[in-house]
Amino acid sequence: MWTFTSDVEEYAAVAEPFLLGDPVRNTVALTVLANLRAGMPAKGPRFGWWTVDGEVRGAVFHTPPHPVGLADMPLEAVEPLLAALGDPAEVVGRVELTSEVKRLLGEPGRLVPERLYRLGALAVPGTPGRGRLAAPADFPLLVSWYQAFAEEVRMGMGDDVVESVARRLAARELFVWEAGGAPVSLAALSPAVGGVCRIGPVYTPPSCRRNGYGAAVTAYASQVGLAERCDQVVLFTDLGNPTSNAVYQSIGYVPVSDYEHMTYDGPRSAGHRS
Repeated sequence: MWTFTSDVEEYAAVAEPFLLGDPVRNTVALTVLANLRAGMPAKGPRFGWWTVDGEVRGAVFHTPPHPVGLADMPLEAVEPLLAALGDPAEVVGRVELTSEVKRLLGEPGRLVPERLYRLGALAVPGTPGRGRLAAPADFPLLVSWYQAFAEEVRMGMGDDVVESVARRLAARELFVWEAGGAPVSLAALSPAVGGVCRIGPVYTPPSCRRNGYGAAVTAYASQVGLAERCDQVVLFTDLGNPTSNAVYQSIGYVPVSDYEHMTYDGPRSAGHRS
């Protein structure tokens, strides 16, 4: 049975212990929850948990305009979830779950395959330059890079970019790689939840690419995370970008599981359940 609420504390009290059972695969759900409890604004949030014989076995979260996020849940929970949500237009989750969504709703108009990686043994690249924590003076550049990243991946950043960058800068979550005395790449590191930090986004402007800066700043942020903030570091990649997948594996990231980010445009296909 699904139970829903818009109260983040009610959701946390019930679902967080379940999510912490696998903090790596539930990294996004846990990070969103931690950020909301820390005061991150959200308009019209909705949270849910699936119970069997009084025990929580699944969870879902939706903080518009972000997609519906499927945390761990059994396959049989997917159909009643879609019915309760009114067939959501955008969904992200593990492929086992999104495959069930596709079986019920048909093929989406847009599908982005993703892969979750966990850092094994970090291999620091010998890239010229140095990593550092982003400073207030970097703020205008970071905002422009966030906006460019959002346009490039064709996914909205959700809340206001200026507000998001300001919040993450103040929380010491943003890192840059400098070469020739100037920032050339960016990596963000989420707060630790359940001992896990997540890298993302990572962005290098086109004029600075093919120099190893993305790998360097990712490795640097990962080092800081392990040394000061968490026990494990994870990140997501777009499987349609073989270069970035190879880069992250070259510095020690190993695959955990595959995910899909699906967007439904207009009426559902013939696969829509009756």
